[in-house]
Amino acid sequence: MRVPRVACVGAGYWGANLVRTFHALGALRRVVEVDESLRRSLGLRYPGAIVTDELEEALADPSVDAVAIATPAATHGDLVRRSLQAGKDVFVEKPLCLSHAEGEQLVRLAEAEGRILMVGHLLRYHPAVRRLKQLVADGDLGRIQYIIAERVNLGRFRREESVLWSLGPHDVSVVLWLMEEAPVRVRGQGSAFLQPGVEDVFAAALAFPGGAAAYLLFSWLHPLKQQRITVVGDRRMAVFTDTDPDHKLLLFPSGADWQDGRPVPRQGEPVPVDYTPEEPLMAECRHFLECVASRRSPETDGREALAVLAVLEACQRRVTAAGHAAPGAAAGTPAASPGGGASDRFPGAFVHESCYVDENVVIGPGTRVWHFSHILANCTIGPGCTIGQNVMIGPNVRVGARVKVQNNVSIYQGVELEDEVFCGPSVVFTNVRNPRSHTPRMHELRRTLVRRGATLGANATIVCGVTIGEHAFVAAGAVVTRDVPDHALVVGNPARIIGWVCRCGNRIVFPAGESAGRCDACGQTYRRAEGRVLRG
Repeated sequence: MRVPRVACVGAGYWGANLVRTFHALGALRRVVEVDESLRRSLGLRYPGAIVTDELEEALADPSVDAVAIATPAATHGDLVRRSLQAGKDVFVEKPLCLSHAEGEQLVRLAEAEGRILMVGHLLRYHPAVRRLKQLVADGDLGRIQYIIAERVNLGRFRREESVLWSLGPHDVSVVLWLMEEAPVRVRGQGSAFLQPGVEDVFAAALAFPGGAAAYLLFSWLHPLKQQRITVVGDRRMAVFTDTDPDHKLLLFPSGADWQDGRPVPRQGEPVPVDYTPEEPLMAECRHFLECVASRRSPETDGREALAVLAVLEACQRRVTAAGHAAPGAAAGTPAASPGGGASDRFPGAFVHESCYVDENVVIGPGTRVWHFSHILANCTIGPGCTIGQNVMIGPNVRVGARVKVQNNVSIYQGVELEDEVFCGPSVVFTNVRNPRSHTPRMHELRRTLVRRGATLGANATIVCGVTIGEHAFVAAGAVVTRDVPDHALVVGNPARIIGWVCRCGNRIVFPAGESAGRCDACGQTYRRAEGRVLRG
C-alpha cells in the first residue's frame, strides 16, 4: 500500500515535531511555513521536501494526499475548511477549532466531501494511556468512582486561547474515552493573572450519569511540571504520570473495605504496569496515514473532537471575563418542586408532573420517572433508567445506567445500584440493622451494594450491609442476610444458593462433578472455583 503524501502546515514549536515524524514515516511531501529563517533551516534538513510559504500551492498540488495543520488554534477552523474544500484529508492539532458550532460545520463538510478528518488528541495514542484504558475495560479497577487529571507547568503562555483550550483537550479526550459517556453536568472556574480574559489556571468538574466524577486542573503558571491522570475504581486504582521517566503507569491495590458497616482504608504497594513502549506522536501519525490509505475513520475523528469541544465550551460558559463562576453556575439544580417542568431540568429525561425532585439531583437522558415518585437531594440516576410509580430514592444515592425499579420501592441512603440492575415490585432495602423509633441510628448506616446486572425479585428483602454480586438472581420473596456471589441464584428466608444464572438470565448447567458449565440459551461458558462462578 502506497504511503500517503503529506503537506505540513506550520513548522514552529509543535509543527516541527510533525514534520520530523511524517518525514521518518516516508510521508513528507511539502512544508508550508511563513517564517523565512525556519524555511531555510527546513530546506537544509529535509532536502526531499518542497518548502514554501504558499498554502494554496500545497492545496493545489495533486501529489499531496493530506494536510497536517499545526498553527495557532485561532487559525485551525479556516485552514481545515480550506483543506477539505481542496479535496485533502486533514490532520489538525488540538483543538479542532474554538467553537462547537464551527466544529459541527467542519465535521459535516468532511463527511460530505468523503474526507478523513483527524484531531491530534495525542494522549489517546500514548501506550501507557492505552494500557490504562485496557485496565478499565477489563474491569481491573472495578467501577470508576472518579478521575483526577492534572496538567500544570510554567509556560508556554498563549495569547490566542486560554489554558483551558490549550491544555484541556488532551485530558478531556482521555476522560471521555475512559468513561465512554458524556457528562451530564459541567462546572468550571478559571482565573486570568497575566492577560485580561485569558485564563492562566482553570479547574473543571464533570459529573457523569452513573455517579462517577472527573476533576481537571490546568495551569501554565505553576512552579512544577506535572502531567498526571489518576483513576480511582471501587476495586483498585491506577495512576498515569507522563513526567515519570521510569514508571509511567502504576496499579494500586489500595481502596476501601467495609467492616461492621463502616469504610476502612485498604493500603497496598503500587505495581508498575508493563506496556510496549512507542513514541505517542509516531503512533498517532502512523494511525493517520493508515486511515488515509484504508479510508477508515480515525480513533480521534471529527465526532470525537466535537465531544471534547462540547465539554470545553460548557466549562467556558461557566466563567466570566473576570475569571469567576458565572451567575448560577455553582448553585446546583433548583429546589424541590412537584412536576411543573421538572423535565426541563434534565434534558432528554421524562419526569412525570406528579413527582418531586429535590435540589442537586442528576437524572440522565432517556430516563423515565413515573407517577408520585420522590427523588431526594444529592442523588444521581444514570441514563436509560425506568423508575416506576411511588418510588423514593435518596438522599445521597447513586443509581447506575439502564436500571429498572418497579413500583413501590424505597432506595435509602447507603444503598447503591450499579448499571442494569432490576428491582421488582415492592423490593425492600434497609440501611440500619436494628432500628428503633426512639433511638437515632443514622450514624450506623451500613452500605448495601447491588452490582451490575443483578436481579431482585418482587417482595425480596435486602438486609443492609451486604453485596449482591454481578448478574446474581434473588428470587421473589427471598430475604438476603449475607453477601451473594456473582451469578448465584438464591431463594428462601434466609436466602440460600440453589444454582447459578447466566448474565442472559437463564440457568447455568454444570454436569455432575464437573467445574465447567454452560448456558444452553446463549452458549456462554463458565467455570466453578472456590464457591464462585467465573466466565470462560
